[in-house]
Amino acid sequence: MRRRLLPLVLGVLALVLLGSPPAAAARSADAVPVGTWPLPGVPEVVASFDPPTTPYGRGHRGVDLAGWVGAPVRAALPGTVTYAGSLAGRGVVVVDHGPTRTTYQPVAASAAVGDVVGAGAVIGHLAAAGSHCAPRACLHWGWIEGETYLDPLLLVGAGPVRLLPLDGLPAPAPWQPLTTWWSAQAQARGWAWR
Repeated sequence: MRRRLLPLVLGVLALVLLGSPPAAAARSADAVPVGTWPLPGVPEVVASFDPPTTPYGRGHRGVDLAGWVGAPVRAALPGTVTYAGSLAGRGVVVVDHGPTRTTYQPVAASAAVGDVVGAGAVIGHLAAAGSHCAPRACLHWGWIEGETYLDPLLLVGAGPVRLLPLDGLPAPAPWQPLTTWWSAQAQARGWAWR
């Protein structure tokens, strides 16, 4: 009995300590492109990715990175600028990367719609108006595939931490919610709280 409960207890403990990874589109680990930080250096993450559970639900559909007014904002991946202007009083730049797009706000755009940009190309400068972190300046950086919000920190290798499975359990898919994976493992093995 203890042998069967140990993986369950450790899994629950991991969920409590680390939280559940965000729900996002299933994709293989090698399908995550390698990008660059959109602000100079390795900026402090002021607010983490916390996707909503429903399309209009509460959450944080990107990450906030600490910066300073006037800091250069760079495209995280190569692509084409599809929006550069004001949206709801904030300067916004959107770069399309084929199946995904990245968003940056508040930004005073220097790139224009239709510009083809490389990874690391300056697309604007961090603005004060519309910052999520007032009175500090920060960049809200998002990554979207279709209508699904993804964790942009995965682009720079700073996404959620995953523990390796115990006792020969198969590893979850890179973006599979850990709660879903754990439930499937528990059901397949007949584990239950008693």
